[in-house]
Amino acid sequence: MILTPIFIISMCIVFVLVWLFMNTIDKRKWLTFLISLVLAPIAYFYLFYPVLNIFSSYHHEKYFNAEAWADQPELRFEMLDNMVQDSLLIGKNKNEVKSLLGKSEWFGWDDAIKANSQDKWNYNLGFKPGAFNNSQECIELDFKNDKVTSLRTYQLEKTFE
Repeated sequence: MILTPIFIISMCIVFVLVWLFMNTIDKRKWLTFLISLVLAPIAYFYLFYPVLNIFSSYHHEKYFNAEAWADQPELRFEMLDNMVQDSLLIGKNKNEVKSLLGKSEWFGWDDAIKANSQDKWNYNLGFKPGAFNNSQECIELDFKNDKVTSLRTYQLEKTFE
């Protein structure tokens, strides 16, 4: 277990809450302290921490890896920040992109030609973890003269039956 400042602060908050609750039950300070000391880690790891993970949008981030991209399409969102921040795909031609990401999953709509354009490649990145997340992460690559000029991320609302 790694002791970080956030862990210590949150553990102290849980201890204080358990201490205040135990004071309403019994006024003996030594017994209240002892019970609070034992119950605080249990309350933290079995109540506070799981609820925090359900409602927070934290997820792991990874460096881009073409093999992981192909093998685990549901976890592609973990590589998104690395792709965007480092501009890994900007300037690459269609063959290079196809070798890294595979063929386009669908083509994007182009208002200029009023049809799906083969110069707008879209990829599904999966769903970020969370209790109430029903948005699918996606990325669109724009090509001009057979080179990636820009990429944009967006979310698609999904309904589950």
